[in-house]
Amino acid sequence: MNNSPFQTKDKALAKRWAAWQPKPANGNGPKPLSLKDYDPDATPFMDSEKAQAKEAVQALAIELDTLQDLLYADRRYKLLVLLQGTDASGKDGTVRGVFGSMSALGVHAVGWKAPTEPERAHDYLWRIHQQVPGAGELTVFNRSHYEDVLVPVVNGWITPAQQRQRLDHINDFERMLSETGTVIVKFMLHIGFEEQRERLQERLDDPTKHWKFDMGDIAVRKQWADYQKAYETLLAATHTPWAPWTIVPANSKTHRNLMIATVLREVLQNLDLRYPPGDPGLEHFTVE
Repeated sequence: MNNSPFQTKDKALAKRWAAWQPKPANGNGPKPLSLKDYDPDATPFMDSEKAQAKEAVQALAIELDTLQDLLYADRRYKLLVLLQGTDASGKDGTVRGVFGSMSALGVHAVGWKAPTEPERAHDYLWRIHQQVPGAGELTVFNRSHYEDVLVPVVNGWITPAQQRQRLDHINDFERMLSETGTVIVKFMLHIGFEEQRERLQERLDDPTKHWKFDMGDIAVRKQWADYQKAYETLLAATHTPWAPWTIVPANSKTHRNLMIATVLREVLQNLDLRYPPGDPGLEHFTVE
């Protein structure tokens, strides 16, 4: 791709967007990142009341459906959207709220769980590569290959040297995808510790959400600080020109969806998508 789809001409949007991205790497490596500098209660993309913001999300979802149709018809690009975040950060809700209006044609979501035995017999990116989008497709990853620099790191299953090696692997993997036509948009859904507690409790209290509760989430919650540190490391190390991160303050579900939908619309519009030309031989053809 000659022009980056992440460079917007809208100066106001560019300023808002940049404020929620990791600082770029310099000659001495990536700059230190602290998630404490990113307020999960913030709503930088919400200029109106909640009800109006919800209407804006619905309008954006319809626009995204049209753009996805163009993506599928154009077929020059593939779009991979990564939703990464702690338990209860809103990954499922984002899939429903942002992508729920899109046609099933050319769109699918992949939810990543712990690797199976056959998957563990291969390198950790093997299973990921099989699920990346094809020409004209839009694929949403609910969690992603970044689990492999989170869970093993926090639990001490890999060494710091192996962690750095995996981060390099991921940068190279994503660069290869980018250079072969895949646009990679990465969102880290950032919620606060108390917000997570409330959402996990809601899963217990609401019969329609009880099935989502897992005691394993409580064990992971006790490792909150370690996971925050692991996220800080990966965000700084893998925020690249070809696959940048956007940190989404996600305590507000409405703002989360509004911010993600706004960024995605900008990226898709920057691709200058178009329908392929019709067959000249059919210009004067009439269906009887």
